[in-house]
Amino acid sequence: MERRAFLRDAGATLVLVAGGRVRRAWAQGVAEIGDGPEYEPWRTWREDARHGPLALVRAAIISSNAYNSQPWLFKVSAGQIELYADVRRNLGAFDPYLRELHFSLGCALENLLLAAGAEGYGTTLDVPSGPLTADTGAAEPQLVARVALSAGSPASNELYAAIPHRHTNRNPFDAERPVPAAFVDALARAGAVDSDVKLFLFPGDAERARLADLIASATTTLFQDPAVGQSTRHWFRRTALEMRERRDGVLIDATAPETLLSYASMMLTGRLFGLIAVRDRYDRAQTIRAGRVWQRAHLLATARGLAARPANGAVEQIDHERRQQHDPETAAALAQVTGDPTWQPTFMFYMGYATVPAPASPRRAVKDVVV
Repeated sequence: MERRAFLRDAGATLVLVAGGRVRRAWAQGVAEIGDGPEYEPWRTWREDARHGPLALVRAAIISSNAYNSQPWLFKVSAGQIELYADVRRNLGAFDPYLRELHFSLGCALENLLLAAGAEGYGTTLDVPSGPLTADTGAAEPQLVARVALSAGSPASNELYAAIPHRHTNRNPFDAERPVPAAFVDALARAGAVDSDVKLFLFPGDAERARLADLIASATTTLFQDPAVGQSTRHWFRRTALEMRERRDGVLIDATAPETLLSYASMMLTGRLFGLIAVRDRYDRAQTIRAGRVWQRAHLLATARGLAARPANGAVEQIDHERRQQHDPETAAALAQVTGDPTWQPTFMFYMGYATVPAPASPRRAVKDVVV
């Protein structure tokens, strides 16, 4: 069932109904980018190249990130940009090891590096090593990456051009329209850039059905823990006014049309499933690099006219089982799918052709994320 069905007391419009199905509301025919100041970063991200390295931050902040928590801070100088984890913006029990937080930072880093190349900067990247550990409640920002800037030649590409058009699409996709084999091949090549990160792709019907059932079941179990629902509730916005004031989180639109659709059925409208795995799920540098692979994959899908949506409940349940010291049943189930237990899943998604345009998510202004 849809994870947000567990957040009724947070103002979600999703409610449980008979047979494990859900009522899900979604926007119909909305504009890709809204009109308010909270959407301004999507419209103006390329207008400020004259501001030097700050233009790279403008690209970074419109990247993919978990629950639109935007857990980033940047320190900018003429020759360097430092990326910090704003650990105060963590997802609590939903993300007990800050894995999804650091994955989100990897997405931002990929946008930043793509913009650097397009704006004529050479880059040297340094990501300090270290393990991901349980959230200790620390409030101080933590340095996760340093990008040294040098003179280079501008080199744009289709991924850079897709940055302002990449949005998560939570609507059903066109279940009758298959994903072309040529795109699957291109996506596989785009993901084959790191010896410690691997992209698994599953276009077959039987594979997709197996994964959809696994993800849906894991998500149900995950949100049976009240602490998980409590931690995510903080990021739901009940009104457009609240969204405008906060400029983060996910809007639950009580005025949108509704339909009956199970979570597994929703996923199966996507004709391609994917899984990003690493050698060590709780290695910080590998998690950040995995985030970069997802950002690249989502941008490629956008550039080629496809829609994409994360479906990461099974990996989140792996974290939950570890935190609760339970048997690693979900990790074992995913190892049966990949056929190689030495690769540890850290992110899952599905892709297909959109039936409804995806709206942009709000973003905080650059002045609010630069320290």
